[in-house]
Amino acid sequence: MAEAENTDLKKLGERVSSIRSRRGMTRKSVAQIANVSERHLANLEYGKGNASFLILSQIALALECSLAELIGDPTTLTPEWLMIRELLIPQDEKNIRQIRMKITEELNQTQNTPKTHSRIALIGLRGAGKSTLGHMLAEDLGYQFIELSREIEKFSGCSVSEIQGLYGMNAYRRYERRAIEETIQIYPEVVIATPGGIVSDPASFNLVLGHCTTVWLQAKPEDHMQRVIDQGDLRPMADNKEAMEDLKKILSGRAAFYSQANFNINTSDTDLENTFALLRAKIRGSLQLAA
Repeated sequence: MAEAENTDLKKLGERVSSIRSRRGMTRKSVAQIANVSERHLANLEYGKGNASFLILSQIALALECSLAELIGDPTTLTPEWLMIRELLIPQDEKNIRQIRMKITEELNQTQNTPKTHSRIALIGLRGAGKSTLGHMLAEDLGYQFIELSREIEKFSGCSVSEIQGLYGMNAYRRYERRAIEETIQIYPEVVIATPGGIVSDPASFNLVLGHCTTVWLQAKPEDHMQRVIDQGDLRPMADNKEAMEDLKKILSGRAAFYSQANFNINTSDTDLENTFALLRAKIRGSLQLAA
């Protein structure tokens, strides 16, 4: 563990030294601006000193760079990445989304991927109606229906809860990404019910956005909770008086990601029959545009 920490400190020091050199600043001038001792900065650059968050913040300020660049964020490691970041940082969320969509479109054209897809991915929190509406939509379109959680379990040989409990969330995310990749590769026409947390992994979510027509099925928090309980799963309420508050926080935290979908349908607004009719109309309209 100590060796890994020393390696990380050495890499951190090399980045500090590299950025300082790129800025054309002496160690003395950086130390003065950052209000740290020159010896402390020298030790940091040599990988011998342990730097606190506050000191790193002061050094980043002195070097006029972000903390991300100091700690080695991949989007700061090349000149092209840095220039792209500078272009994006001043943009608001709406412009960034448009830029992302244009980049995705450009990459899809390079890979000969159609702009509008016959793969339909339903996203949203558990209890939104993805499985029920997904089955109905697949039958209506004559497509295969895939419950991505079941595919993850096939790859791993155990249940989702066992993957997370035995191997951790990182292992689960790897299985999740593999399931998405294979589903996209195998099925040109399919309806996919995705796990609610798929938006937590940008790589997996980008795969879904780039290769599927996406629909965010959302509902009121009370409906999410009740539908899960109606399915026989009492875990959301077990020994957790703050369950509803936690659910609202999850919905709030993921809403910005779910809203990246092509379409948005609130399944709390009307009954199942009318909700399906709305979903069917949106998807069939999208498929006609692609024809």
